[in-house]
Amino acid sequence: MHARILVIEDNTNLVTGLRNNLEIEGYQVDVARDGWTGLEMAREGEHDLIILDLMLPRMDGYRVLESLRDDGHEMPVLILTARGEEAEKVLGFRLGCDDYVTKPFGLMELLARVRVHLRRAREGTRRALPPLPARVTFGDIEVEPGTHTVRRAGEPVSLRPKEFDLLVALLRRRGGVVSRLELLREVWGYSSEVVSRTVDTHVAEVRRKLEEDPTAPKYLLTVRKAGYRLRVE
Repeated sequence: MHARILVIEDNTNLVTGLRNNLEIEGYQVDVARDGWTGLEMAREGEHDLIILDLMLPRMDGYRVLESLRDDGHEMPVLILTARGEEAEKVLGFRLGCDDYVTKPFGLMELLARVRVHLRRAREGTRRALPPLPARVTFGDIEVEPGTHTVRRAGEPVSLRPKEFDLLVALLRRRGGVVSRLELLREVWGYSSEVVSRTVDTHVAEVRRKLEEDPTAPKYLLTVRKAGYRLRVE
């Protein structure tokens, strides 16, 4: 069965180009021209991926994304927007987007990212690394991988799906260093050709939620010119 994609975008020319190229790739494509309609279609349909603009009539893309994640919908969401500020990208990731493409963009890159996210969604989180125990603790942090439960000092911590996958990927290394490229491949399925600050923005969010002082982290550490490691001892 071909993947079903929902495009929520109000630019007619862009919608036409996206729809045509996605259909040429074999995808089923639905289109919504405003945020409210897009949210309702996403809630009612069974879409495998959403391409979402931020500047939309009736309801902006941030509110659409936040509502979907609050409702428990976990399909990949790729934000497509003319905005390119780092703070806006961080907000998009904080609300649960999986990727961020700034207009103008290369069509082949966009299609490659769509394929990556669809493949990752199909494959789930299967990894060749050894499984984790039912409960892992470090400092005052407690993680239960099987139930996607995280607690800090006994209080529940809400991590977005990719934030949790990032934390698990670091936990699996048991304190070892993981490069950004390894994390991009493992958590997002990206190839080495993809350049993205996705890892850094997700690390910042995990630190914000788990560290007492995110500017001076005790657990999720940056290893200069190498990547990241999680202090678990």
